Amino acid sequence: MNERILISGGSIAGLALAHWLARYGFRTTVVERAPAPRTGGNGVDVRAQAVEVAERMGIMARVRALAADVRGMKFVDASDRTVARVGTQDPASVEIMRGDLVALLREVTDTEYLFDDSVRRLEQDDDGVLVTFERAPARRFHLVVGADGMHSTVRRLAFGPEERFVRFKDHYFAFANADAALGEDRWVTMFNTPGRMTGIYRSGNHAQAKAYFMFRSAPLAYDPRDIAEHKRLLGERFAGDRSWRNRELLDSALADPEFYFDALAQVRMSSWHNGRVALVGDAAWCASPASGAGAELALVGAYRLAGELAAADGDHRAAFPRYHTVHRPLVDRKQQIGPNVRIMIPRTAPGRFARDTFARLPLMNAMGSLDRRSQARSTTALPDYSRPGRP
Repeated sequence: MNERILISGGSIAGLALAHWLARYGFRTTVVERAPAPRTGGNGVDVRAQAVEVAERMGIMARVRALAADVRGMKFVDASDRTVARVGTQDPASVEIMRGDLVALLREVTDTEYLFDDSVRRLEQDDDGVLVTFERAPARRFHLVVGADGMHSTVRRLAFGPEERFVRFKDHYFAFANADAALGEDRWVTMFNTPGRMTGIYRSGNHAQAKAYFMFRSAPLAYDPRDIAEHKRLLGERFAGDRSWRNRELLDSALADPEFYFDALAQVRMSSWHNGRVALVGDAAWCASPASGAGAELALVGAYRLAGELAAADGDHRAAFPRYHTVHRPLVDRKQQIGPNVRIMIPRTAPGRFARDTFARLPLMNAMGSLDRRSQARSTTALPDYSRPGRP
């Protein structure tokens, strides 16, 4: 049943889903708005159950070989003096650049691609979904899955307008390429003024550094796909700030064609499926970059969605609710991002002083280790959907 499946979105969740569906015998098509595979992006963590998923895909050894090798975060003052360091390395996980992970997933995924295109309309009936594209001729699929990010077109078409599901978290962020000489190798260097953060991400295994920006704000009105407008918004917030290395980092970011800007927000939905349409990745449950769990949730969620469809022999009426039930507990935990934003962006100068003082204590590293162990104990084991008698 339901052999032909369209996946909207060619990033981590979409490609991982296409990989597993192809392995179980489904025929997939991935439609991607970008004209070519996206190579940019920040560092993402493959950890916890995502490591097991990557092992089963056969890519974990290469993920480790491409590791970003970042030791942790350090906070500096306006004179570039280090005031605190926090180690973030976890021997059980691997940080990898998003573009590197997407490239690995493409290598092991057998699917049809439609680049430079997107879904325009969905019409469901008893036998399938008629999909109208922006460029390609209309086609019928048995099922459609939206893996097209926080501003998902599929979610809007099948579930309703974005404002019903996206919860703004009072901040905006941006990242782009930066001069590697501006930051310390293998560290994320962060500088704060009240309500704002500027940072440099230096991977130990990549020549290219990344500039990071985050600022507190009331909601802003902008087109999520208008890069020129995004650069204008960031420039308005940071152009007058010449402290630390803000001027150089801003100039690098505004010159980068792969500049990325968006709201710090979460997607909250009571259900990730509607008829023959389902959602996976940030389209369904974006936990925000502050959670650090985007890649983990995408890999595990895609594995479970494909596995439940295989276990149900393609019957979406059984598979979609089961997928939601088994993956929801992990999503709920990861959306509880705790004090991460307050640590990265103190609202006041006294708050920054308190953060720096706390970060110098061994307690912060110990708390991170304790949290990882606690989450590992509360996570149910991943089923092996390829075995006879699968769930």
